[in-house]
Amino acid sequence: RNLKDGDLFRRARIGVDGTAPGNWEYRFLFDFGGSGVENAGQLYEGWVQYSGFKPLHIRVGAFAPSLGLEDANSTSYMPFLDRPSPEDISRNLAGGDSRTAVQIAGYGPYWFASAAVTGRTVGAINTNNVIPITSTTTSVTVGTAQSYDDQLGFTARAAYDPLHGKDWRVNLGVHGSYVDRPANVSGPGTNGATPISSYVVALNGTAELRVDGTKLVNTGNIPAKHAATVGAEFAAQKGPFFLGSEYEHIEVTRSDIASTPEFNGYYVEGTWFLTGESKTYNPSSGAFDGPGAINHLFDPKNGAYGAVELALRWSDMDFNYHQGDLGAAPSTTAIRGGEQQIFSAGLNWYPTPVVRFMLDYQHVRIDRLSPSASAYATPAGAQIGQSYNAVALRSQVAF
Repeated sequence: RNLKDGDLFRRARIGVDGTAPGNWEYRFLFDFGGSGVENAGQLYEGWVQYSGFKPLHIRVGAFAPSLGLEDANSTSYMPFLDRPSPEDISRNLAGGDSRTAVQIAGYGPYWFASAAVTGRTVGAINTNNVIPITSTTTSVTVGTAQSYDDQLGFTARAAYDPLHGKDWRVNLGVHGSYVDRPANVSGPGTNGATPISSYVVALNGTAELRVDGTKLVNTGNIPAKHAATVGAEFAAQKGPFFLGSEYEHIEVTRSDIASTPEFNGYYVEGTWFLTGESKTYNPSSGAFDGPGAINHLFDPKNGAYGAVELALRWSDMDFNYHQGDLGAAPSTTAIRGGEQQIFSAGLNWYPTPVVRFMLDYQHVRIDRLSPSASAYATPAGAQIGQSYNAVALRSQVAF
C-alpha cells in the first residue's frame, strides 16, 4: 500500500470569541484545514456559554465536549502533530470536534468535572457512523449527508490533583461516553420499516499523521444498538518534565447478532523542555497547555534561541475481536479491524510563544488479517498489515 507523501494545511482556523455583559461567553470558529486534503471551509466551533453559576459553566452549541486528557488539550500545545490514536478514536464516538452538545462543567485549581448530552457533528457528515469500505484497500469514502435520525449520546469526565506542589502536580482522571442511539444512515426500508443495518457504528483512525487520510485500522460498519467507552487518565509534571498516559475500553452492542465486540487502546508519552520551561496546567479544561513563558525569546544577536521540547510516545489501538487464526476465514462474531502500534519521537522549537516548529518521526506497525477475500482482493485470513516510517515537519502560528 503506497501512502501519500506531501503537504497540507492540517489546521487553518479563524474566528471570534469574547465575553458579553452578564457572565456570557461565545465563540465562532471556522476551519479550512483537513486530513489528506483541505476542506472548503466549515464551522468548527459555534457556542454560547453562561458562567454565572460559579463554579459551573453551561455551554450550548457545537464544540468538543471534554472527554479525556488529550481530548481537552489544545491542538496548539499538543507535543505531536496529532493526538494518539486511542484517544482520537474514543473521543469521536460521542464527542470530538464540532459536536452539537449541551455541557455543564465545573472546575477549581485542582479539580475538573463535566457532563454533556451530544448529537451529530456539524459542517460535515457524521464520520463516526457513515464510513463504508468501498475499495480493495483500507481506504474509506465518506457518504452524503442524510436527513434521518441523528445520533444521541452522553459524555462525562472527572479529574483531580491528589498531590501537588509549587512546580509539580499529579493528575488522575476518569471519563466515558455512551451512544444511546447511533445515527440512522439509510432511513426506512421499502416496506416502511427501518432495517437494523440503518443504525451502525464504525471505528477507525489514521496513523497519527494526516497528510495521508487512509485509515489502516477499521472495524467497518457494525450494526449497533448502543456503544460505550470508558477511560482512565494519569499525568505527572515536575518542572520541565511531563509524563502522561490514558487507557481506553470500547464496547459495541450489536443489533444483528448476540455479540458485544470489545476493543482496547492506550498510550504513554513523555516530554522534556531542554531549555527549562514547563507546561502550564489549565483549570478550565483540566489539561496541560504549552509553556506559559519562553525563558529566552529568539534573539540570535544576544545568543537567545527560544524554547526546545523533546517528546516520546508509544500508542497501541487494537480493533481485533475474535479475529481467529492466520489463513482462516473469520467467524460470524469476528471483527478484523487490525492492531496499530506507533512509536513517535518529536522535537519542538518555540522561537516565541505564538510560533512553533515541530519535527516528528514515526514508526508504524499494522497487524491485520484480511476479513474478506472479495473486499480486499486477498485470501480470507491473509496478513494485510504493513510497517513503515514517516518524518513530518509542521510550522504553526497560534494566538
